Amino acid sequence: MANGPIILIALGGNALIKKGQAGTAEQQFKNLELPMNQIARLSRKYKIVITHGNGPQVGNLLLQQESCSEVPKMPLEIIGAMTQGQIGYMLESSLDTALMEIGITEEQQFVTLITYVVVDENDEGFKNPTKPIGPTYTEQPARGLPYNMVRTDRGLRRVVASPKPQTIVERREIKKLIDMDFIVICGGGGGIPVIRQNRKFRGVEAVIDKDLASSVLAREIEAAAFVIASDVPGAGVNWGSQNQKILGKVSLSQVQQYAREGQFPAGSMGPKVEAVMDFYKATGQRGIICHLEDIEHAIEGNAGTEITT
Repeated sequence: MANGPIILIALGGNALIKKGQAGTAEQQFKNLELPMNQIARLSRKYKIVITHGNGPQVGNLLLQQESCSEVPKMPLEIIGAMTQGQIGYMLESSLDTALMEIGITEEQQFVTLITYVVVDENDEGFKNPTKPIGPTYTEQPARGLPYNMVRTDRGLRRVVASPKPQTIVERREIKKLIDMDFIVICGGGGGIPVIRQNRKFRGVEAVIDKDLASSVLAREIEAAAFVIASDVPGAGVNWGSQNQKILGKVSLSQVQQYAREGQFPAGSMGPKVEAVMDFYKATGQRGIICHLEDIEHAIEGNAGTEITT
């Protein structure tokens, strides 16, 4: 069991389902082999927290329930909890195999934690929902649905709010589990969004950006490094031109300048860059964006985009 610093690794949705795949259980388990093998090796040196996306899985569940009228439809908060359990199981199973392959067995413990994330009920995101979710509809079926809809390249889709995460409800429990040498899997899909109502929490119809929520958690558990791993080798600039390049080690001021220039689109790289910038500004610790294949190299300082002074 490692006595090293805490590293939070945020896995993109493509860690389980790659572009063009149907998303079968076999495909998802196969896709997890590479990142889980790396995380297993890293667990020898570091205390590990894993967060993950859930977009494809939520989309599949919404499609299933929209296709069937014989069972009650579940609200989005329940769908989020279902995917946290589903993906947590797959991560645990894959991690267990990876640990056994390198000779780490009973001494390493891991756990999946259903995670709530507090948002502000007055967040501007609720006034202007921007996050498309679920299946695509044509004009006629969409008219009879009780949802806000938005037109996308694929057709009409349900749209929900994407408020800013404020704090992770289970942050203390997560920290205690880390201190007890557990590898913790949490914050799935950005967490289940809740608002405070009197002295209780109430779930809301919204989707929180996974990377922004992971950034908040990384700060709250005092992580020494926050790594976002997806299907790109880092943050790029001048994308689509002859001058395009992937940033390596880059100063915070330079990244902020690129952001002002619009180099990081809101629907793709923007939230990732915002997340690592927020983490770095709050802690001064390492914020990294890298490819799923390069997690170990990125932590060693030899891959990915890393914000520095």
